[in-house]
Amino acid sequence: MENKKILKVFVAVFLTVGTIYLAILSWNAIKAHDYIGVSEEQRHSITVIGEGEVIGVPDIAKIQLGYSVEKKTVAAAQTDNTDKMNAVIKKMKDDFKVDEKDIKTINYSIYAQYDWNKGTQIFRGYEVSQSLEVKLREMEKVSQILDTAGELGLNQIGSLTFEIDDEEALKQEARIKAIEAAKTKAEDLAKVAGVKLGRIISFSESSSQVAPVAYRSSYKLAEDAGMGGAAPEIEAGSSEIKIIATVEYEIL
Repeated sequence: MENKKILKVFVAVFLTVGTIYLAILSWNAIKAHDYIGVSEEQRHSITVIGEGEVIGVPDIAKIQLGYSVEKKTVAAAQTDNTDKMNAVIKKMKDDFKVDEKDIKTINYSIYAQYDWNKGTQIFRGYEVSQSLEVKLREMEKVSQILDTAGELGLNQIGSLTFEIDDEEALKQEARIKAIEAAKTKAEDLAKVAGVKLGRIISFSESSSQVAPVAYRSSYKLAEDAGMGGAAPEIEAGSSEIKIIATVEYEIL
Protein backbone atom coordinates (compact mmCIF):
# COMPACT_ATOMS: atom_id res chain seq x y z
CA MET A 1 0.00 0.00 0.00
CA GLU A 2 2.79 2.39 0.90
CA ASN A 3 4.55 1.70 -2.41
CA LYS A 4 1.39 2.49 -4.37
CA LYS A 5 1.14 5.90 -2.66
CA ILE A 6 4.75 6.72 -3.51
CA LEU A 7 4.19 5.69 -7.12
CA LYS A 8 1.10 7.91 -7.41
CA VAL A 9 3.02 10.91 -6.03
CA PHE A 10 5.90 10.30 -8.44
CA VAL A 11 3.52 10.07 -11.43
CA ALA A 12 1.78 13.28 -10.36
CA VAL A 13 5.08 15.17 -10.06
CA PHE A 14 6.26 13.84 -13.41
CA LEU A 15 3.05 14.94 -15.15
CA THR A 16 3.24 18.38 -13.55
CA VAL A 17 6.88 18.94 -14.63
CA GLY A 18 6.10 17.66 -18.14
CA THR A 19 3.14 20.02 -18.43
CA ILE A 20 5.29 23.00 -17.39
CA TYR A 21 8.04 22.00 -19.85
CA LEU A 22 5.57 21.73 -22.75
CA ALA A 23 4.10 25.10 -21.83
CA ILE A 24 7.56 26.72 -21.93
CA LEU A 25 8.28 25.18 -25.34
CA SER A 26 4.95 26.47 -26.68
CA TRP A 27 5.64 29.98 -25.38
CA ASN A 28 9.10 30.03 -26.94
CA ALA A 29 7.64 28.87 -30.25
CA ILE A 30 5.10 31.71 -30.14
CA LYS A 31 7.83 34.28 -29.38
CA ALA A 32 10.01 32.91 -32.19
CA HIS A 33 7.08 33.26 -34.57
CA ASP A 34 6.67 36.91 -33.57
CA TYR A 35 10.32 37.68 -34.46
CA ILE A 36 10.82 35.78 -37.69
CA GLY A 37 13.34 37.72 -39.83
CA VAL A 38 14.42 39.97 -36.96
CA SER A 39 17.60 39.38 -34.95
CA GLU A 40 17.30 39.24 -31.19
CA GLU A 41 19.55 42.32 -30.88
CA GLN A 42 18.60 44.44 -33.84
CA ARG A 43 20.97 47.40 -34.19
CA HIS A 44 19.88 50.76 -35.49
CA SER A 45 22.54 52.72 -37.29
CA ILE A 46 23.29 55.71 -39.43
CA THR A 47 25.79 55.78 -42.32
CA VAL A 48 27.56 58.97 -43.38
CA ILE A 49 30.26 59.91 -45.88
CA GLY A 50 33.08 62.34 -45.22
CA GLU A 51 35.77 63.71 -47.53
CA GLY A 52 39.27 64.81 -46.68
CA GLU A 53 41.66 66.56 -49.06
CA VAL A 54 45.30 67.56 -48.79
CA ILE A 55 47.62 69.20 -51.27
CA GLY A 56 51.13 67.83 -51.65
CA VAL A 57 54.09 69.24 -53.54
CA PRO A 58 56.14 66.63 -55.44
CA ASP A 59 59.67 66.21 -54.13
CA ILE A 60 60.87 63.47 -56.49
CA ALA A 61 61.50 63.76 -60.23
CA LYS A 62 62.21 60.85 -62.58
CA ILE A 63 63.87 61.39 -65.95
CA GLN A 64 64.63 58.86 -68.66
CA LEU A 65 67.87 59.55 -70.52
CA GLY A 66 69.00 57.45 -73.45
CA TYR A 67 71.24 57.16 -76.44
CA SER A 68 70.82 55.24 -79.67
CA VAL A 69 73.59 54.74 -82.23
CA GLU A 70 73.92 52.78 -85.46
CA LYS A 71 77.18 51.28 -86.75
CA LYS A 72 78.21 48.67 -89.29
CA THR A 73 79.14 46.19 -86.57
CA VAL A 74 77.67 45.33 -83.18
CA ALA A 75 81.03 45.88 -81.48
CA ALA A 76 81.41 49.39 -82.88
CA ALA A 77 77.83 50.34 -81.92
CA GLN A 78 78.24 48.91 -78.42
CA THR A 79 81.50 50.75 -77.83
CA ASP A 80 80.03 54.08 -78.89
CA ASN A 81 76.88 53.56 -76.83
CA THR A 82 78.73 52.35 -73.73
CA ASP A 83 81.17 55.27 -73.78
CA LYS A 84 78.29 57.75 -74.06
CA MET A 85 76.14 56.24 -71.31
CA ASN A 86 79.07 55.72 -68.95
CA ALA A 87 79.86 59.41 -69.34
CA VAL A 88 76.25 60.21 -68.42
CA ILE A 89 76.37 58.04 -65.30
CA LYS A 90 79.66 59.60 -64.21
CA LYS A 91 78.20 63.06 -64.70
CA MET A 92 75.14 62.20 -62.63
CA LYS A 93 77.23 60.88 -59.76
CA ASP A 94 80.10 63.38 -59.77
CA ASP A 95 78.47 66.67 -60.74
CA PHE A 96 74.86 66.18 -59.64
CA LYS A 97 75.56 63.93 -56.63
CA VAL A 98 72.90 61.43 -57.63
CA ASP A 99 73.10 58.32 -55.48
CA GLU A 100 73.93 55.07 -57.27
CA LYS A 101 70.66 53.49 -56.14
CA ASP A 102 68.77 56.26 -57.94
CA ILE A 103 70.27 55.43 -61.35
CA LYS A 104 68.73 52.42 -63.06
CA THR A 105 69.16 50.93 -66.53
CA ILE A 106 65.67 50.35 -67.92
CA ASN A 107 66.47 49.40 -71.50
CA TYR A 108 69.33 47.92 -73.51
CA SER A 109 68.69 46.64 -77.02
CA ILE A 110 70.53 45.62 -80.19
CA TYR A 111 68.70 45.44 -83.51
CA ALA A 112 69.85 44.79 -87.05
CA GLN A 113 68.77 47.59 -89.40
CA TYR A 114 67.78 47.12 -93.02
CA ASP A 115 66.82 49.24 -95.99
CA TRP A 116 64.38 48.16 -98.65
CA ASN A 117 65.12 48.69 -102.33
CA LYS A 118 62.60 47.48 -104.86
CA GLY A 119 61.39 44.76 -102.52
CA THR A 120 64.88 43.64 -101.59
CA GLN A 121 66.11 43.82 -97.99
CA ILE A 122 69.59 45.34 -97.74
CA PHE A 123 71.53 45.14 -94.49
CA ARG A 124 72.51 48.58 -93.20
CA GLY A 125 74.05 48.02 -89.76
CA TYR A 126 73.27 47.51 -86.09
CA GLU A 127 71.47 49.88 -83.75
CA VAL A 128 72.32 49.78 -80.05
CA SER A 129 70.05 51.66 -77.64
CA GLN A 130 70.34 52.15 -73.90
CA SER A 131 68.16 54.11 -71.47
CA LEU A 132 68.56 55.12 -67.84
CA GLU A 133 66.00 56.23 -65.31
CA VAL A 134 67.44 58.87 -63.00
CA LYS A 135 65.62 59.72 -59.79
CA LEU A 136 66.25 63.24 -58.52
CA ARG A 137 65.60 64.24 -54.93
CA GLU A 138 66.61 67.88 -55.49
CA MET A 139 64.03 69.40 -57.80
CA GLU A 140 66.18 72.40 -58.75
CA LYS A 141 68.49 70.05 -60.67
CA VAL A 142 65.87 68.94 -63.20
CA SER A 143 66.46 71.74 -65.72
CA GLN A 144 70.23 71.45 -65.31
CA ILE A 145 70.16 67.73 -66.10
CA LEU A 146 67.99 68.25 -69.16
CA ASP A 147 70.50 70.82 -70.37
CA THR A 148 73.40 68.47 -69.62
CA ALA A 149 71.71 65.65 -71.51
CA GLY A 150 71.86 67.75 -74.65
CA GLU A 151 75.46 68.74 -74.04
CA LEU A 152 76.47 65.09 -73.70
CA GLY A 153 74.88 64.24 -77.02
CA LEU A 154 72.00 62.11 -75.81
CA ASN A 155 69.35 61.68 -78.47
CA GLN A 156 66.55 60.04 -76.46
CA ILE A 157 64.97 61.96 -73.58
CA GLY A 158 61.58 60.95 -72.30
CA SER A 159 59.01 60.67 -69.55
CA LEU A 160 59.83 63.31 -66.97
CA THR A 161 57.41 62.65 -64.11
CA PHE A 162 56.96 63.90 -60.55
CA GLU A 163 56.14 62.01 -57.37
CA ILE A 164 55.69 62.55 -53.65
CA ASP A 165 58.19 60.52 -51.68
CA ASP A 166 56.15 60.04 -48.48
CA GLU A 167 52.69 59.89 -50.02
CA GLU A 168 51.29 57.68 -47.24
CA ALA A 169 51.75 60.47 -44.68
CA LEU A 170 49.56 62.76 -46.80
CA LYS A 171 46.95 60.01 -47.18
CA GLN A 172 46.83 59.61 -43.43
CA GLU A 173 46.29 63.34 -43.03
CA ALA A 174 43.45 63.24 -45.57
CA ARG A 175 42.01 60.15 -43.87
CA ILE A 176 41.81 61.94 -40.50
CA LYS A 177 40.07 64.89 -42.13
CA ALA A 178 37.58 62.55 -43.83
CA ILE A 179 36.72 60.75 -40.58
CA GLU A 180 36.31 64.06 -38.73
CA ALA A 181 34.01 65.33 -41.49
CA ALA A 182 31.94 62.13 -41.30
CA LYS A 183 31.68 62.41 -37.50
CA THR A 184 30.50 66.03 -37.69
CA LYS A 185 27.88 65.08 -40.25
CA ALA A 186 26.69 62.13 -38.12
CA GLU A 187 26.44 64.32 -35.02
CA ASP A 188 24.37 66.90 -36.91
CA LEU A 189 21.99 64.22 -38.22
CA ALA A 190 21.69 62.59 -34.80
CA LYS A 191 20.82 65.95 -33.23
CA VAL A 192 18.06 66.56 -35.78
CA ALA A 193 16.71 63.02 -35.34
CA GLY A 194 16.83 63.24 -31.55
CA VAL A 195 19.08 60.23 -31.05
CA LYS A 196 22.54 59.65 -29.65
CA LEU A 197 25.54 58.28 -31.48
CA GLY A 198 27.13 55.07 -30.28
CA ARG A 199 30.25 53.26 -31.41
CA ILE A 200 31.47 52.93 -34.99
CA ILE A 201 30.09 49.71 -36.50
CA SER A 202 31.92 49.75 -39.80
CA PHE A 203 34.34 51.87 -41.80
CA SER A 204 35.54 51.85 -45.40
CA GLU A 205 37.44 54.26 -47.60
CA SER A 206 38.38 55.03 -51.17
CA SER A 207 41.00 57.40 -52.47
CA SER A 208 41.80 59.43 -55.53
CA GLN A 209 44.72 61.55 -56.58
CA VAL A 210 45.00 64.32 -59.12
CA ALA A 211 48.62 64.19 -60.19
CA PRO A 212 50.54 67.26 -61.31
CA VAL A 213 50.86 67.86 -65.01
CA ALA A 214 54.08 66.19 -66.02
CA TYR A 215 56.55 67.30 -68.65
CA ARG A 216 56.58 64.37 -71.05
CA SER A 217 58.57 63.91 -74.19
CA SER A 218 59.71 60.99 -76.25
CA TYR A 219 61.78 62.04 -79.18
CA LYS A 220 65.08 61.62 -80.97
CA LEU A 221 67.33 64.54 -81.68
CA ALA A 222 68.74 64.46 -85.19
CA GLU A 223 72.44 63.78 -85.49
CA ASP A 224 73.04 67.15 -87.13
CA ALA A 225 70.61 69.12 -84.97
CA GLY A 226 73.34 70.30 -82.63
CA MET A 227 73.14 69.08 -79.05
CA GLY A 228 72.63 71.38 -76.13
CA GLY A 229 70.62 74.58 -76.04
CA ALA A 230 68.29 76.14 -73.53
CA ALA A 231 66.53 73.63 -71.29
CA PRO A 232 62.92 74.44 -70.32
CA GLU A 233 62.05 75.70 -66.87
CA ILE A 234 60.31 72.79 -65.17
CA GLU A 235 57.44 73.30 -62.74
CA ALA A 236 56.42 70.28 -60.67
CA GLY A 237 53.05 71.76 -59.67
CA SER A 238 51.05 70.13 -56.88
CA SER A 239 49.14 66.95 -56.27
CA GLU A 240 45.69 66.72 -54.68
CA ILE A 241 45.02 63.63 -52.56
CA LYS A 242 41.44 62.87 -51.56
CA ILE A 243 40.13 60.24 -49.14
CA ILE A 244 36.40 59.42 -49.03
CA ALA A 245 35.42 57.70 -45.77
CA THR A 246 32.14 55.83 -45.29
CA VAL A 247 31.39 55.42 -41.59
CA GLU A 248 28.48 53.58 -39.98
CA TYR A 249 27.55 54.64 -36.43
CA GLU A 250 25.32 52.81 -34.02
CA ILE A 251 22.50 55.02 -32.77
CA LEU A 252 21.12 54.69 -29.25
